[in-house]
Amino acid sequence: MKFSTSEVYNAAVISFKGKLMGGPDAENFHNKLVEFLESGKKNIVIDMSSVNYVNSTGIGNLIRGYTTVKNNGGHLKLAGLTDKIEGLLSITKLNSVFEQYATIDEAAKNF
Repeated sequence: MKFSTSEVYNAAVISFKGKLMGGPDAENFHNKLVEFLESGKKNIVIDMSSVNYVNSTGIGNLIRGYTTVKNNGGHLKLAGLTDKIEGLLSITKLNSVFEQYATIDEAAKNF
């Protein structure tokens, strides 16, 4: 669950690469979200365009992140979902929880 960060327009962007699962990087992801929120960055985009696999722990990390951001007055959106991940969100009914956009730019412009 490797990730990098950047900023686009008025949004902080976390871009995942590879497999979205648990492990030490999951806590790093959560800590980065908290860091963004504490520095006043409340609009957050999660870039999933380079994710090729998500397990239940990875979904749990996204939900935890969404809850953390929402409880701190922020907004979290997903961008660049593959068909496979869109299907997973649909099956789990999480597509009604997460706002989804085709690109990072599109997500960032919609805050």
